[in-house]
Amino acid sequence: MYYVIFGLLGAALLGADQWVKAWVVGHLQMGETTSLFSGFLELMRVHNYGAAWSSFAGQKWLLLGVTGVILAAVLWVLARRIVRHPLGICACCLILSGGIGNIIDRFRLGYVVDMLHFQFWPSYPTFNVADVCIVSGAILGAIYYVLIYEKHDRRKTDGASDPANGQ
Repeated sequence: MYYVIFGLLGAALLGADQWVKAWVVGHLQMGETTSLFSGFLELMRVHNYGAAWSSFAGQKWLLLGVTGVILAAVLWVLARRIVRHPLGICACCLILSGGIGNIIDRFRLGYVVDMLHFQFWPSYPTFNVADVCIVSGAILGAIYYVLIYEKHDRRKTDGASDPANGQ
């Protein structure tokens, strides 16, 4: 049930990411800004040819490959039901939706459309909805792994201590 709920949430966030990117491209020129929350957050159209903080700029195929491998690994973890707790499933779905959102841009355009910019922190990089999903998913994933995985989802290798074996 959680797989469906969080899968739908991930699909909705992917749709929101693509919609916001399309709106920004259709309404703002490169480098143009418009206030979203005055003094806090603005929309600023930027094209990012790299990864976070423009690292690996111009390495489109490397970034597509690495992102693809990460997405495949997250899908594998979900498909094998290695992660079964709602927090872990949510984390995986957020990472998938954000990764897919950025991979669509990178494949289609050769760059990622970024637009969210903190006005109070000018040196912080501009980011997008997909980035918010990836970072949120990574934080939730770390919390899940540290606090929940061992107690809830880790499969026991010793059959004698596994309640599912009836022992």
